[in-house]
Amino acid sequence: MPQADAKTTALLDCLAGTPAPSEKLEALIYPLLDLLADITGLSSTYFTLIDEERQVQTVVYARNIGNLIIPEGLSVPWCDTLCRRAILEGRRYSQDVATHWGDSMAARELGLCTYLSEPVYLLDSTLYGTLCAASDEQVTLSPEVIHYMSLFTQLISRYLESERLLQLVTTENRILAHHANTDPLTGIANRRALVQGLEARLQHAALNGQHLYVAFIDLDGFKAINDRHGHDAGDRFLIELAQQLTRHCRKDDLIARYGGDEFVVVRESHTDTSEQAFRQYLEELTAGQFHICDDIIDYSGASVGTITAKPEQHDAAMLLSLCDAAMYEQKKARRHDIT
Repeated sequence: MPQADAKTTALLDCLAGTPAPSEKLEALIYPLLDLLADITGLSSTYFTLIDEERQVQTVVYARNIGNLIIPEGLSVPWCDTLCRRAILEGRRYSQDVATHWGDSMAARELGLCTYLSEPVYLLDSTLYGTLCAASDEQVTLSPEVIHYMSLFTQLISRYLESERLLQLVTTENRILAHHANTDPLTGIANRRALVQGLEARLQHAALNGQHLYVAFIDLDGFKAINDRHGHDAGDRFLIELAQQLTRHCRKDDLIARYGGDEFVVVRESHTDTSEQAFRQYLEELTAGQFHICDDIIDYSGASVGTITAKPEQHDAAMLLSLCDAAMYEQKKARRHDIT
């Protein structure tokens, strides 16, 4: 009768008491299938997934060392599998399948004689799958060996739960990071993301011997829009302006709402443009007709101040300050032109 030796027993005890690491499920299952074959002496060990909604059971991982072959990828109707009948009847082990489940066509076709199955449940009692071992020969298993089968399924269940919690935490962190770096009104980067992104681009430009163009945009006359059309229209105008920038700037441009009616666009230098051309393009981009709340706003454009940033001379805070000052110079020039 196959029994686990002292070394295997120690290893199993260690596995059963240790949380599973965050890695692919197969990295856990395959060693367990090898151990299961060692301690049971059964020729096929395999792990299945159960889709109760579709009523399908699928062999995902398998080890075969004898004449009995349980292939990976095999899918069978769940309603008539030995695993389901074993769960319903409370009989997880049989050394004479023909006696207990002689009417099973699948068992007859495969030539199953000895069969061992243990369900894998999640913490919410959802049936996830089964861990199985089978042979075309009659093999007697001790209660100790069957107990280890139960430990294996507990280990798998703990692994699955740890993975589920890890994915949940990862998703929540991703959502929190998105909210922390996104302007809630316009959906583009906020000031925090702007500073971080600008610092990263400065470092990248320094490594590649490039420079950056940084534009500070202030929406002249925005208060008048609010006063005449209402704050809802003002908010809609900010959203439309952000979408205009996003649609027509380059994909690798960093576009952010600095605050209020102020936006910043950061662009890596290219030979096909210049700082002046960059500024003029943004001025033209912010001007035109905007259809807001069933009304049309004829907007003459924003004041745009630009700086050519040299990574060895500037940091993010200095650049934004210089850009802000350049924008105010443009604002004064525009007022002078109007008067």
